[in-house]
Amino acid sequence: MTLSSHLSDSLISTLPGASYTDPALFAREQEHIFEAMWVCAVRAGDLDRPGAYRTVDVGRESVLITRARDRSVRAFFNVCRHRGARLCAEEAGEVRRAFQCPYHAWTYDLTGKLLAAPNLTRMPDVGRTEYGLTGVATREWLGYVWVCVAEEPPPFEEVTQDVVARLGDTESIEHYGIDHLALGKRIRYDVRANWKLIVENFMECYHCATIHPELTDVLPEFADGYAAQYYVGHGAAFGDGVKGFTVDGSEGLDRIPGISQERDRRYYAITVRPQVFLNLVPDHVILHRLYPVAVDRTVVECDWLYLPYVVESGRDISRSVELFDRVNRQDFEACERCQPAMSSRMYARGGVLVPSEHHIGEFHGWIQQRLGKREVGRSVSPGAPSGG
Repeated sequence: MTLSSHLSDSLISTLPGASYTDPALFAREQEHIFEAMWVCAVRAGDLDRPGAYRTVDVGRESVLITRARDRSVRAFFNVCRHRGARLCAEEAGEVRRAFQCPYHAWTYDLTGKLLAAPNLTRMPDVGRTEYGLTGVATREWLGYVWVCVAEEPPPFEEVTQDVVARLGDTESIEHYGIDHLALGKRIRYDVRANWKLIVENFMECYHCATIHPELTDVLPEFADGYAAQYYVGHGAAFGDGVKGFTVDGSEGLDRIPGISQERDRRYYAITVRPQVFLNLVPDHVILHRLYPVAVDRTVVECDWLYLPYVVESGRDISRSVELFDRVNRQDFEACERCQPAMSSRMYARGGVLVPSEHHIGEFHGWIQQRLGKREVGRSVSPGAPSGG
């Protein structure tokens, strides 16, 4: 049940509080969203040699992603086919030739094939491929490995088509050459809030003047609640006297080739459903990946990406990292401030969205559609900007 439909024209309803606190609903989101869609899992550069691996939680599944000897990327359910033990317990590591289960020593090569097991020669009917690790679909885009754990993964084009439907094209992203950038900094945040609160926060700038003084100093338009991602082709302009996207507005680093003059000195923010935020500025890209691990806890991994020679030369990137690290911490503190109130009886029917937030209603409608429910609250008027 949501707020009454007798709201003023300026307000529309949010989701009810239980949408952020109900473990059963969270399980449905894991099943119908994160276990059914393509998820951005790891940066391909993290798998820099055969045997390098990372484990990632995708919905309720643990996925093991590695690079095989032929340099291809492979992904598997992180589950031994014998008795179901977790094959790799660490988040990242490297093996020389094979993965071995620490329980009964079943051993798999980098393509998932069963290589060996105690007394396996006495079981000639056990197929090495049939009883190998269960594969997970993979694709590479923007320099990251995307995975889908669904039995029948949807076409990967659904990811890019969704971006096109909301942004008009993917070239706006691809001009930044993200797949050729290098990792300058990675920060992992453990946020005590539901994943949807984090997405909603990223989608609006009604809060920017209140909690982001450093950001609004660099992007003065944000002080008026402007949200760059809903005005594709415009972007938020740097303020007068601001030289770079840094914590003090000081000079940035070398501009990424391929960025046109009209995109210089501008910031763009884009969401790629269900769990990626892209922040595009002239000299670097900031990419967030969300991993919902509980109804009230979300792990966010944030990468700062620069031109390779900038990273290799050891140039100072700290001022650009500090700007968005502050923004992240301010945002996540705000989300954590909201989470306890989601279970309050005062929020049982939800809250309201003001006009500059109305596009969040489209995101709520998308959630409802994924879960097979009717949209909650009133629909957004046709003239409102589409959700992120």
